[in-house]
Amino acid sequence: MANTENDGAEAPPKRSKMPLILGVVGALVLGGGAFFALYSGLILGGGAEKSHSAGGKPSKTNDSMLGSVAFVPIAPMIISLGPESQRRHLRFQAQLEVTPAYQQEVTLLMPRVLDVLNSYLRAVETAEFERPTALITLRAQMLRRVQLVTGQDRVRDLLITEFVLN
Repeated sequence: MANTENDGAEAPPKRSKMPLILGVVGALVLGGGAFFALYSGLILGGGAEKSHSAGGKPSKTNDSMLGSVAFVPIAPMIISLGPESQRRHLRFQAQLEVTPAYQQEVTLLMPRVLDVLNSYLRAVETAEFERPTALITLRAQMLRRVQLVTGQDRVRDLLITEFVLN
């Protein structure tokens, strides 16, 4: 009779834990790989880039990059905004990052640069200035216009040093 009781209440077969173990190991490997890719700079330009070599001295690549940069200041500008704006004026000042070989040429073209920036900033709708991403968008637009005036390879970047709405 003991056999008849066991036949009716069979225990369910034991499930394998292998998929769970493989899932945990896979997650650890992928997480470690993602950390390494971010830390080493393979993704997003990374934080592991050091400006100094192991000996504590600046690296040669950093020295050569610093020597090949010149800045050309843009005169401060005050732009009147439209009558529908609550703020009446924009104070703007910036510097152009250029290759030292082109510094003199860009300085000579500064009246044209001022003209194109002044024309662009006056044409921007006042609602654009209120957006959180306005400075990023305006900077990119202004850099593109300056590069068209000066030549593609002369101006590397536009560095905004003052942007105040009054």
